[in-house]
Amino acid sequence: MHEIVSLQFGQRANYLATHFWNLQESYFTYNEEEPPVDHDIHFRQGVGADGSETYTPRTVIYDLKGGFGTLRKYNALYELTEDSTAAQSLWDGQEVVRKQPQIPQSDYQKSLDAGTPAPRLTSEAVRYWSDYNRVFYHPKSIVQLNEYELNSQIMPFEDWDAGEELFSELDKDHDLLDRDLRPFVEECDQLRALQLFLGSDDAWSGFAARYVDRLRDEYGKTSLWSWAIEDGTRVQRHRQIKKDVNKARSLCSISPQCNLYVPIMDLPSQLPGYLNVDRHSEWQTSALISSAVETVTLPSRLRPYQHFEASLAGDDGTHNIFELQSTIVQDASQHRSVNEDGSSEVERKFDIDFTYGGEDSKTPHIFNQIQVTRGTEPSSQTASVDDASAPGDIGHQRKLRLYHSKPMLHSYHTPLHFPRLDSFPHAMFPTPKTGSGVDIFAALTTSSRTAERIRTIEATAARMVSVDEREALVNGLGEIRETYETGWSSGSDSDDD
Repeated sequence: MHEIVSLQFGQRANYLATHFWNLQESYFTYNEEEPPVDHDIHFRQGVGADGSETYTPRTVIYDLKGGFGTLRKYNALYELTEDSTAAQSLWDGQEVVRKQPQIPQSDYQKSLDAGTPAPRLTSEAVRYWSDYNRVFYHPKSIVQLNEYELNSQIMPFEDWDAGEELFSELDKDHDLLDRDLRPFVEECDQLRALQLFLGSDDAWSGFAARYVDRLRDEYGKTSLWSWAIEDGTRVQRHRQIKKDVNKARSLCSISPQCNLYVPIMDLPSQLPGYLNVDRHSEWQTSALISSAVETVTLPSRLRPYQHFEASLAGDDGTHNIFELQSTIVQDASQHRSVNEDGSSEVERKFDIDFTYGGEDSKTPHIFNQIQVTRGTEPSSQTASVDDASAPGDIGHQRKLRLYHSKPMLHSYHTPLHFPRLDSFPHAMFPTPKTGSGVDIFAALTTSSRTAERIRTIEATAARMVSVDEREALVNGLGEIRETYETGWSSGSDSDDD
């Protein structure tokens, strides 16, 4: 078995990860047929308080005080009876108990507990990510950091340095990897990857950066997949500068240590007209992002596919900053491009670009692309050497691509539609013509566009970062940028290098 353990850092990451876990829960089947998704990769078996078997996500969830909403550390599977005499045994004096006002449970959660039909969720009804959560977590998955409070005006959790300092203090007192992560890792037969959901432009980026340093020390050969989410809304200039600097530090500190680093803008500035998204609702914006994230990582959980990690490496393993893109497929013309012989071609035009957005004046050079189509079969042609489902040596496929001066490309397809859950915004996607699921074409792409974006980030860092840090940060970003300029002429509008 090749397990994946997840780490979730902060409110924005938890909104996205909650959709991710809801989707994984929806793939469970309760008949004798073997499901196409291997649940053991992301879920762990355990024993509840009453001795019954449990199945909970392999994840550690970090959030600030007040960030968990109505989610309790001990749920119905691990319910414990509090020992009311414990405090008395240590203190003989008079006790004064003060409790914070309890957050009322949402109607959606009440319906899940009662087993009744769930009411339709709205943006106004979702106050916390736990309001639409459908899964039970192991108590060790819930880690509340009480040093900061959610949405505090007095001590906002926004500065990179605040995140670094918080990690250092907690790690010194508790050794966070030993306390929080290691129990999940030691349950794995063969750890495949560590998946990180994190905010890249607030204090959580500093916290995650130091966490990644420790991960690399402890698990040097394990793949790290980071989904780095940044706020796409407009804010005041001084706050935007702070976010830009945090983003530069994240790119410089975290991305070089990852096998997959995906900057994600929450939410892209341009969206197709067929989508209905409330930009002011984190529940809705994270739902749209989850449709792409869950789709492009689906091959890592499907039983037929074995080469997902190899496809991330590309031709030389040096390009690890990927762009996330997707299209909601409404007709056959929106599926991936294929040649006359049935082989796949890299796709350049997607309806939604979660990483950079906007139009490019020049055609970028593509180094590597991983395509995933779900739903209707994109082509009646037989599988080719470009398709990840085709038999053959993946190294030989690389050599063929390099010999013909083509970008690396791996294509995956599954008939498994994207499910329309009651925890998902009801009217976000167009109503499918057949069935109850949505067809999605999504991709992870490495291209020369990354060099242009890093150059812009470099310029910001050179102006805004303090002198003692500026040189190291700018030089680090410059080294990363040069990797995405190799073999590409900036003066060429074509793809013929």
